[in-house]
Amino acid sequence: METSSTVPVRSSAGADDGRTRQRVTALLLENGPQTAAGLAAALGISAAAVRRHLDALVAAGRVEERTTQDPHRGRGRPARHFRLTDAGRATFPHAYDDLALTALRYVSDVGGPEAVRAVAEKQLAGLEERASTAVARATAGEAPADRAQALAAALTAEGYAATASAIRSGGQLCQHHCPVAHVAAEFPQLCEAETAVIGRLVGTHVQRLATIAHGDGICTTHIPGTPVAGNRTILAGPVPRERQAHARLAASPTPQTHRERTHA
Repeated sequence: METSSTVPVRSSAGADDGRTRQRVTALLLENGPQTAAGLAAALGISAAAVRRHLDALVAAGRVEERTTQDPHRGRGRPARHFRLTDAGRATFPHAYDDLALTALRYVSDVGGPEAVRAVAEKQLAGLEERASTAVARATAGEAPADRAQALAAALTAEGYAATASAIRSGGQLCQHHCPVAHVAAEFPQLCEAETAVIGRLVGTHVQRLATIAHGDGICTTHIPGTPVAGNRTILAGPVPRERQAHARLAASPTPQTHRERTHA
């Protein structure tokens, strides 16, 4: 009986901590950088308690501490202020997708599909430049599968959670996250422009087999191998640490539709 009675207490304490930390971040969002003492006064809790919550938020990357000289404190000890990080701000609701959809619908109405395509290509230009530099630094080879491995690492750094693996007919690039999936579901030009960027970065024509924007679990891009005499294909060796990821992908119940998209 004692064990069962303690479980709700722990659960309640955890929920209370979560609510208090939400209030801390809300105050930082509304009022800007704050001291621990100022937050404690606003929340009606002790300074020691608010510091415990701030330490947890700092450890989670949602809050950062800055030491600044407060002119009202004279030559004394610098004040320690806490402020939200970008990750902390991202936990609050936003309407970026709605804004992007509204903007692209207007572009489409005024300039048609090609205008939307131009916006997509412009938006991806920076990504292509950064990824191109990363691929060039990471590999000295020109084989598309080798470049795909380096590209997967570059895309992961951009938030796409990408992996690369070898398959019988060449290679496969998988993106497990799409930052613009909601918008791309209505405007496929984004997917088409991204596919063209991948093709340029790996140095060959590629084929998009599945996309998150169209309900698939993963964005999958086929990268053909290098043909040799006898219609055989040179297979790149499996990308290190990707055998298990590829096996999980192959066993996934997610339908892998074979929709080839046109080049941007």
